[in-house]
Amino acid sequence: MTVSREVKKSLSEYKHTSLFWTDLLYLMSSKPQSLMSVGPFRKMASNAKKISVQTIEMNEELAEFNSRLSAYYKQLSDTWSQAQEEYNKKVPEIPNDTENIESSKRIWIDIFENYFTRLFDSPEFADNFGKLVTSELELMGHWNNITSILLESANMPTKKEMDEVYKELYSLRKRIAKLEKIANKEGS
Repeated sequence: MTVSREVKKSLSEYKHTSLFWTDLLYLMSSKPQSLMSVGPFRKMASNAKKISVQTIEMNEELAEFNSRLSAYYKQLSDTWSQAQEEYNKKVPEIPNDTENIESSKRIWIDIFENYFTRLFDSPEFADNFGKLVTSELELMGHWNNITSILLESANMPTKKEMDEVYKELYSLRKRIAKLEKIANKEGS
């Protein structure tokens, strides 16, 4: 299941219109009138285009993600319905008393286990699930990019910068522990 032609056309028009207005705002913000804005707002105005581009790309990915998610749930619900139909065909064969409830449960478990195992082993499910996860990761990438742009605009450290600081701290701790061992050996 992929994104329909109408949705792609709509996204294309949205992208075109968004980029037009973003470019217009960017041009306006680079004029002398925008010199009145100071601090992070000035930086935010210059980063507005980056944020808009990320948002547009994210919306395209969101359409693909929603399409894959719908296909995923359709596969699950179709499999559930088929398994339930088979179970319903077999249940009337078993007398409906307290002694046969356990056998009814086992039949239900076996049928559903078989149907869902076949689904999860199918190449169609694997293909769709892989594309679903890829779409989700793409969305997360856009969110991370937007967050980094916003943090940079506010003169705050980004995730990447914080990760570098944590790596350096870890390295320093190891070096200090090593030096303390050496100092303790020499002291004793």
